[in-house]
Amino acid sequence: MQSKLPKVGTTIFTVMSKMAQDYGAINLSQGFPDFDCPERLRELVVQHLNDRKNQYPPMAGIPALRQQIANKVKDYYGCDADPETEVTITSGATEALFDAVQAVVAAGDEVIVFDPAYDSYEPAVQLAGGRTIHVPLTLPDYSIDWDRLEQAINSRTRLIIINSPHNPCGSILNRTDHDRLALLIRDYDILILSDEVYEHMVFDGVKHESVLGHEELRTKSFAVFSFGKTYHATGWKLAYCIAPEALTTEFRKIHQYVTFTTSSFVQFAIADFMAECPEHTRELPDFYEQKRDTFCNLITPSRLKFTPSKGTYFQLVDYSEISDKSDVEFANYLTQEKGVAAIPLAPFYEEPPETKIIRFCFCKDDSTLQQAAKILCEL
Repeated sequence: MQSKLPKVGTTIFTVMSKMAQDYGAINLSQGFPDFDCPERLRELVVQHLNDRKNQYPPMAGIPALRQQIANKVKDYYGCDADPETEVTITSGATEALFDAVQAVVAAGDEVIVFDPAYDSYEPAVQLAGGRTIHVPLTLPDYSIDWDRLEQAINSRTRLIIINSPHNPCGSILNRTDHDRLALLIRDYDILILSDEVYEHMVFDGVKHESVLGHEELRTKSFAVFSFGKTYHATGWKLAYCIAPEALTTEFRKIHQYVTFTTSSFVQFAIADFMAECPEHTRELPDFYEQKRDTFCNLITPSRLKFTPSKGTYFQLVDYSEISDKSDVEFANYLTQEKGVAAIPLAPFYEEPPETKIIRFCFCKDDSTLQQAAKILCEL
């Protein structure tokens, strides 16, 4: 049988987490917290589970949750999203990204991604019959090379996928970036897929800029967000997509035949939690900035070089003073022989650059970060 995805293997996140488990390493690779979600949210989940909220919810998500989302994006981004026609709940952000690509990309279309690009983007494009065009971000700050992007755009370009805050790099897009993007695509029939799952993890007093807050981009964008990231509950696989009504109509045509809907009692719980505890998202940037600073301070005595992450809960480090190994080899060595798991960047590139950079995840208890840092400082 001929594979539809001949170049796709097991995702690097699964590989490194399994390696961490097999070798008993501290897992700073895959992005999930080792602490739990808020106590009140857990109480609400149990409440709605016991209240027999266990049957199919509406395909687009329960109305109360979609209304809370609409309230939130109005508050944060000044966006008037219609909860009935523009907000859709999905089974994780990966599903939302997949649905958006399948909804608008056809055979022969081109989709631009920025390397290092999250690894679910290109397989979704390939399955839609499209071609992925890779535009490398500019080192060392992982910013968009606007000249290269302009050169990559043509009449076949159907979609541009942006990601801010950026996984795996921790870089962010600002209002000027959005203005430049809007200008570049103004004369083309090009849509935007904006991966914003780390929206509440932007540091140093900087505000997250969503495409929902940009008048021009808002009309031609799918914006994807994650409850799992925001509420420290990645295993719940609950996310949402906001898009104009015409795009949402096409999006839901795919969604209804991928997952149709997602767990009902968790949707009810999150809707209640958003109404009861709006302070959670307000406090999240400071919470994760403290985690970042703790980790960075702990590894400062090491031979690792780094610039503190601007967003997400990931920190890139340069290990060139420690080893000449490739990033994949070094990540394997670090996990298997030293007991700390990390993610190499090579799997996120079409053509990996000659750099010695790996990614650590700092959404961990301070004690976990301390144990890992002790090992890293001894390298």
